[in-house]
This record gives sequence, C-alpha cells and structure tokens, in this order.
Amino acid sequence: MRKRKLAVQLYTLRREAEKFGMPYVLKAVADIGYMGVEPAGWGGMTPQDFKKACDDLGLEIVSAHGIPCAPENIDEGIALAKELGLKHIICGYGGAEFKDLDAIKRTAERTSIVADKVEAAGLILAQHNHAHEFEYLDGKLKYDIYAELCPKVKFQLDIYWSTNFFKNNEVEVIEHFNDRIELLHLKDGIGTGKIHMRPLGEGKLDIPGAMAASPDHIQSVIVELDDTPYNQIIALQRSYDYMTAYGLGIGYR
Repeated sequence: MRKRKLAVQLYTLRREAEKFGMPYVLKAVADIGYMGVEPAGWGGMTPQDFKKACDDLGLEIVSAHGIPCAPENIDEGIALAKELGLKHIICGYGGAEFKDLDAIKRTAERTSIVADKVEAAGLILAQHNHAHEFEYLDGKLKYDIYAELCPKVKFQLDIYWSTNFFKNNEVEVIEHFNDRIELLHLKDGIGTGKIHMRPLGEGKLDIPGAMAASPDHIQSVIVELDDTPYNQIIALQRSYDYMTAYGLGIGYR
C-alpha cells in the first residue's frame, strides 16, 4: 500500500486563522510535519502572497477550495489555478442542488459546462462531496445518478461524508467510484452528536481499509476535521501521529 503525503484542509483551522492570522496557521501545520495544505479562502492574503508563504515553509498547495468554478466565472478560476500551479479545480454543492432528480439534472448540466472548459484548459475538475450526495433517491444513490449525467467530472472524495453517517461502507464506496477519484479528503468520527468528528484513528472509519482501496495515483491525502471536542491543532497533531505511526501517510517529521 502506498504511503500518501499528508496535507491539511485549512477550513479545519478557520477559527485559529481568524484569531491569529493565516501565517500562524501555516506555520503550525508545517511544525506538526504536514507536507501540504488545501486552502478554503486565503485568510486575508492575496493568493500570490499565500503561495509565497507556503513556499517559504515547504508546504505544497495540493488543491484549493474557493477557486471560481461556475460557468460564468470559470475562465477566472482557470487562470488562477494555473498561476498557483494547480492541477485540479474543485467544485462542490449544497443539499439543494441534490434534493431531487430535477435538481440533480440541473446541477449536472451546469457542471458539465464547467468540466468541458476545464478539460480544454488542460486541468481536471474534481467535485468535493458531503453527506447529501450519498443519500438514496428511489432506491438509487444520488451520486450514481449524478455521475451518469455528468461523465467528465472527477471526484475529490470525502471518505467520511461518503458513508452518510455510516449508512454506507467507506471501502465499498471507494471501490465503486475508484476510476473517478482524483483526490481524497480524510476525516474520522462517530457519526452521532453535534460534534461527531474525531482525530484520525479515534472514530469508526476504517482508515487502513480506505487507504488500501484508494487509487494508486493519489499523491496526497487531505485531512479535514470540521470540528472536534479538542483543540483543532491538537486534533491535527493526533491525526498526524496516527497516520505516520501506522504507515498510512508520510510527513516531514
């Protein structure tokens, strides 16, 4: 099984960024030993200054949320992605875009327009999921319906959300969508309660099984912990320690 480089989705540290600033957050991530980041906004910096700060700390920007990716502004998104040296543009949708078959069809139509433009520019459109895509509609998984209607979009699979609070099996989901997965989001949790996420290895997710089932081409796994009962930096440290101790990921420490 390949060991993937460990990165952090910076939404995890949004409150720390608001309180202490993005440079503090980036240094904290680097000090733990993570090798990359995925921003969700630039924390008051310009994208260019953000990239320089990452370069100075040896952090790779593995992908980015918040790059413009609607049909009306995808040209702007493509230009920014190329400036930052990104291979992927990430899109994502709320529950309303997947609430019924008509909504899914509209979402697929808009996404297909974007996917064509991104492909023409030599980049890859990858969609980040939440739990609502992994509900069932008339006995069929919503993401299956969408995937058939939108064949060019690839997936940034959030393994935890794909279980839809453990109604689905994470390894089976990965195997099912294997040829469409470009990037991975990894979180852990117990699936119940208001704050149900946990540091990696401390919840119910079969992380070793998920890593073994994931496509070989994936270079980095992106850790995202929306909220935990702990200090978020400590939660990231515990996640890093788990992944490196069990040979599931690599970092600088």
